Amino acid sequence: MTRVQAFLLGITVMMSTTAGVFFLKFWRSTRDVLFLAFAAFFLLEAVDRTTLFIFARDNEGNPWVYFIRLLASLAILAAILKKNYGGGRHRTL
Repeated sequence: MTRVQAFLLGITVMMSTTAGVFFLKFWRSTRDVLFLAFAAFFLLEAVDRTTLFIFARDNEGNPWVYFIRLLASLAILAAILKKNYGGGRHRTL
């Protein structure tokens, strides 16, 4: 891994962590499950990118990298579906 790649990976980790912390802050004030799902996504993404830095390879060929990303994306999808279709209160038009 070159220095530029490591630098850009570090920026990605920092920004993902920052976004995750902001979404946690929004979740604490609203208790909306969608904010919690986005916080989990960004924090998992930061952990995922950190492990890519620690176990540096030329490519992201490890299937666990994609499995973690899939789980994080499914958490967001589940939160969207719960927000739209679940929740107990039914809206009338």
